Amino acid sequence: MPLTDTQIKAFRPAEIPTKRSDGGGLHLLITPKGSKLWRWSYRFGGKQKSLAFGAYPVVSLSDARQKRETAKKLLAAGIDPGQQAKQDKAQRLATNANTFEAIADEFLAKVEREGKAEATLVKKRWLLGMAKADLTGRPLAEISAAEILVPLRKVEAQGNYETARRLRAAIGQVFRYAIATARAENDPTFALRGALTSPVVTHRAALVDKKAFGGLLRAVWAYAGTAETRAALQLIALLYPRPGELRQAEWGEFDLDGGVWTIPAKRMKMRREHKKPLPAAAITILCDLHKLTGQGRLLFPSVQSTLRPMSENTLNSALRRMGFSSTEASAHGFRATASTLLNESGKWQADAIEAELAHVGADEVRRAYHRAAYWDERVKMAEWWAGEIARLRDSTIAILPHGG
Repeated sequence: MPLTDTQIKAFRPAEIPTKRSDGGGLHLLITPKGSKLWRWSYRFGGKQKSLAFGAYPVVSLSDARQKRETAKKLLAAGIDPGQQAKQDKAQRLATNANTFEAIADEFLAKVEREGKAEATLVKKRWLLGMAKADLTGRPLAEISAAEILVPLRKVEAQGNYETARRLRAAIGQVFRYAIATARAENDPTFALRGALTSPVVTHRAALVDKKAFGGLLRAVWAYAGTAETRAALQLIALLYPRPGELRQAEWGEFDLDGGVWTIPAKRMKMRREHKKPLPAAAITILCDLHKLTGQGRLLFPSVQSTLRPMSENTLNSALRRMGFSSTEASAHGFRATASTLLNESGKWQADAIEAELAHVGADEVRRAYHRAAYWDERVKMAEWWAGEIARLRDSTIAILPHGG
């Protein structure tokens, strides 16, 4: 006879486990301690088996019967319900283990193994840390676009539109890593394209007017701060690398006799080694600087520790002390100035200028051509630019078109 809830509630434990049948293989196992456990008996592959459905009253009588019918359907389809239950449990455990924070940490470890710059790692950790605050504990494969929008909106509410955009990109990288490692099937961040407020693009301050640039150069060469900072400003004007590439430069990268600076891949934006020709003016500055910092590893060590490079704010702060506002000049702006004036000169092929700036095109063949075929032109261009720097710096009247 089928069981009723009234009967089940009235059952009392005995000295040994007792079974109470509900029919169809389903029964209630009453333990000596009073637990009432649902069990279903069945045969599969010629063997007698049993499947646990949970404990009463957490699993009600109707729930237990529903589980029995579901298991019968599996059995009819030639599937072992017990084995299926184990697989389902393993999948649940895997899903619960593959939380957003766990996979994000795996992704960060992968990025670190790939040798990305510490600055890049710090930014990714910071961005994903904001996402973890709202997505913690959630299985990544179950996270929806609406859930991702929550941390993004918080960042937007602070007016940090560019940060929100970068946060969406970082979260998307984690999802794509999960897809590649077979723990997710889609990237919900794609659905959020267009959902965020677009930041207003503000280009880094750069002087491209020759007369104004000449004034900046005179201020740099006359800078009354530390000799190391003055040398860094002079070199960034002559060589126009990215500020981080110069700040973290090591003496072992320089061949002063050969006139070459080899920037290692780990510090380059595109993670490719980059060689820069050194004009005579730059070599002179480097030789003088070597007398000050050559006993250490770094060209520009921090004032706090010779093991760390100067702060990323040092050069911009020096420009401010010289009277140039953040809308007039920046350390990174020397790249834009050099690019503009070199192109305007009409003396150099655009691809040679791009190669010197370490800008990388999409075509691999063209990349290789940049590095090799334009080297001689880049050497000449480096000397010409150093001469132009000297001419603009020493000019005290309006700049006329340069013919030499």
